[in-house]
Amino acid sequence: MQTQGTAMQTQPEQEQSVKVRIGGLTDDIKETFETIGRRAFDIFERKGRAWGHALTDWLEAEAEFLHPIRLELSESDQNYRIRAEVPGFSAGELDVRVEPQRVTITGKHEAAEERQVMKRIYSEWSSNRILRTIELPAEVNAEKAKATLKDGILELELLKATPAKRIPVETRAA
Repeated sequence: MQTQGTAMQTQPEQEQSVKVRIGGLTDDIKETFETIGRRAFDIFERKGRAWGHALTDWLEAEAEFLHPIRLELSESDQNYRIRAEVPGFSAGELDVRVEPQRVTITGKHEAAEERQVMKRIYSEWSSNRILRTIELPAEVNAEKAKATLKDGILELELLKATPAKRIPVETRAA
């Protein structure tokens, strides 16, 4: 008997629009830092409350919660383009905030898995957070910012703000 196999073809992910918001995200950053602070204190206690390692404890806690975002910033005469790697995140899990000279990308992805083995339930939970702030060399028009997500790459298009015009000052004899 001859069987005919089908090859699995992976389709490229559809491009998704990502909501861009104007302004900072003070409350979100505050919550993230409080979470990292609590974890750093847990690490401090786990190490027997050994003083002098606060920075090391903080960095260890930060590495558990925040994952790096690799990015590329390019510039043309009219705009800036940011391409950031955010694998595993959907458009709804990302938050992009644009200010005149700053862009902040945050994301929170949670996954849970439960399985039952011999009348016991095991639950595995993981959280993946990202936070990256990019200082821009010049001001941008935040209202015209566009963001799209495709194949784990977040692409931001930021139109440069029109610079103020210089008006030459003429001197007149009185």
